[in-house]
Amino acid sequence: MAENLIVSNGNKEQQYQTLLPQIESLLAGETDVIANMANIAAALKQTFGFFWVGFYRVKEDILVLSPFQGPLACTRIRIGKGVCGTAWKEARTLVVPDVELFPGHIACNSASKSEIVVPIIHDGKAVGVLDIDSDTLNSFDETDAFYLEAICQRLAATYPANTK
Repeated sequence: MAENLIVSNGNKEQQYQTLLPQIESLLAGETDVIANMANIAAALKQTFGFFWVGFYRVKEDILVLSPFQGPLACTRIRIGKGVCGTAWKEARTLVVPDVELFPGHIACNSASKSEIVVPIIHDGKAVGVLDIDSDTLNSFDETDAFYLEAICQRLAATYPANTK
């Protein structure tokens, strides 16, 4: 299915509107969260050409690198550290126009200039995050937040009950 993704040449919102039903189709009937993360990361990278797109999952009390597309990344992130750890701790989406201005930013790759991190909320708590980096400033806005939150909600629905 992934090879059939349609890459729209329209504006960002049109691209998300085209991508969302494709992601829903990828998730339909698939219960393996890692497989779902891998397909979502690939679909987002293919559609938008983001510098880095991927997931971190909460394992015990730390975020652990999970499926991603892009250059090498930080493997473990503590709660409240950097953009990912802060989005996890606060269970809210963070849009960072310039990562150099974010207090405590973790520079996993010096080419990253802006970032959006969306928590994955399951059973009322953040169980992971979707992290997307751009190599240009001011790449993300409310449109990205809206659609990426919708994607993370759909992903969260594939988590098994009682996920820790």
